[in-house]
Amino acid sequence: MIGNKGRLGGEVVNLLNEKGHSLVYELDIDGENIKDNPQVLIDCSLPSAFNNTLKTAERFTAPLIVATTGLKEEDIAKLKELSNKIPIVQSFNFSVGVQVLLKLTDMANEILKDWDVEITETHHRFKKDKPSGTALMIKEKLGSKPVQVSSLRLGNVAGDHTVTFGGLGETLSITHHAISRRTFAEGILKSAEFLLTKKNGFYSFKEVIFGNS
Repeated sequence: MIGNKGRLGGEVVNLLNEKGHSLVYELDIDGENIKDNPQVLIDCSLPSAFNNTLKTAERFTAPLIVATTGLKEEDIAKLKELSNKIPIVQSFNFSVGVQVLLKLTDMANEILKDWDVEITETHHRFKKDKPSGTALMIKEKLGSKPVQVSSLRLGNVAGDHTVTFGGLGETLSITHHAISRRTFAEGILKSAEFLLTKKNGFYSFKEVIFGNS
């Protein structure tokens, strides 16, 4: 685990322990702790630690899951280059429900071509990036449409996302509520199991859930 002391990292560690897995490597703001070489590396850190993630992945040549949000295009390019050596899953959101929301957004956008559309998202007060990576994933599904993204940072909200389409006589909203961070931890565990069966390459969480279709 990289960033195991954070909110998401701690949730992932709890789930791994619950499922009988062993945490053999830790890297966080307090330093490094290694008991054995990891089978899979999971990055739940901040963008400021991204270069350390790359160095650690190259050092162990272990499959890598990147759950860090706020990464830039050049960071993703570096991950894709690294994926020539190891298998990588990268996503800004590891919720199965969000993947379904993205599919529904695709469908609605195809049918409601001349409707207005806006995105709203709410997260806890400690979240660094704004708008969220998930909101940007939704926006990408809408193509070249001019889309306003409204972001709220309130309390301890795990993550709420809504995409709303509006015609002149009706509106349609598609909403996902993350009740707890466990849902993201479960998606990360699914990704770890997925990577252990894969050769080198850059994979999305969509491929973990739905395959290559």
